[in-house]
Amino acid sequence: MYHSITPYEVDPYLITVSPQRFEQQLRWLRRRRLKGVCMRELLAARRAGRGGGLVGLTFDDGYADFASYAVPIMERHGFSATVFPIAARLGGDNEWDPDGPRKPLMTPEQLRQIAEAGMEVGSHGLHHVSLTSVTDAELASELTDSRAVLQDITGQEVAGFCYPYGHIDGRVIDAVRTAGYGYGCAIWRSALTGPHALPRTFVGDDDSAGRLWAKAARHRLGWGHRGPAPTVTSGAALGPR
Repeated sequence: MYHSITPYEVDPYLITVSPQRFEQQLRWLRRRRLKGVCMRELLAARRAGRGGGLVGLTFDDGYADFASYAVPIMERHGFSATVFPIAARLGGDNEWDPDGPRKPLMTPEQLRQIAEAGMEVGSHGLHHVSLTSVTDAELASELTDSRAVLQDITGQEVAGFCYPYGHIDGRVIDAVRTAGYGYGCAIWRSALTGPHALPRTFVGDDDSAGRLWAKAARHRLGWGHRGPAPTVTSGAALGPR
């Protein structure tokens, strides 16, 4: 569950991975004969019984550095990923992070370009709000209107949803399923874990090979990872295998 790939000095929310570290992490996957793919490809392969060796890579929020740093690095390795932009904030910044440095979000043109480059685009809602605290009407708008905006820009089907802050409950998951999304990405493993609440394992800028080995093993064993507090967006994760 990556967020931002860019050189940095300050990162109070632990959402940034340097390009050099990101390159090292992808090389680590390749040394293990693993391939980073988008969630659409991963889930289709699992349904066909051939998901071994694939790792889902996801990027929350749709930062502009996904286009400028992450995509070129992944293309060098033959990898792809799913990015979850915030439909009503395209071209804006991460104003929901009061203490963090301002990070620009992708513009519609950048989003169109990365879709044409083979990256999957999913929805992270309209405004980056906790969906467990909104009304039914607001929830429906976050799910359906965001998908309409993203599909109009990219020409892609938007099949996946990612829950802002990782906040989920039964009502929200049912709404995502009813809205027609094929899968949903959560953060933590819980009683709600399933196709519409897929857990992801935290990986940050400090994670070199040894730490990645431990986290991959823990994910396979189903321990999950609590990560930062639920009200704070997390760093990066190797997706479900």
